[in-house]
Amino acid sequence: GCSDSDGLNMYGLDGEEMWYADFNKGEGVMPLPPFADPFTYPGAYERAVGNQGVCKANLAICIKAYKNPEE
Repeated sequence: GCSDSDGLNMYGLDGEEMWYADFNKGEGVMPLPPFADPFTYPGAYERAVGNQGVCKANLAICIKAYKNPEE
């Protein structure tokens, strides 16, 4: 979720996607099947948005410090 092209932040367990923040839609999504026990993670989307801001700020600092190196 840190790049301009990446539109989500995912949380998983044992390689399975449990929840993700879809920044393009502006919401948290729980892609579990209907038979799975649902869970709640209050404030997860807001935390993901905050982490995205921190990541982008850190990325800008690194680009400036390393004089915009190639990927």
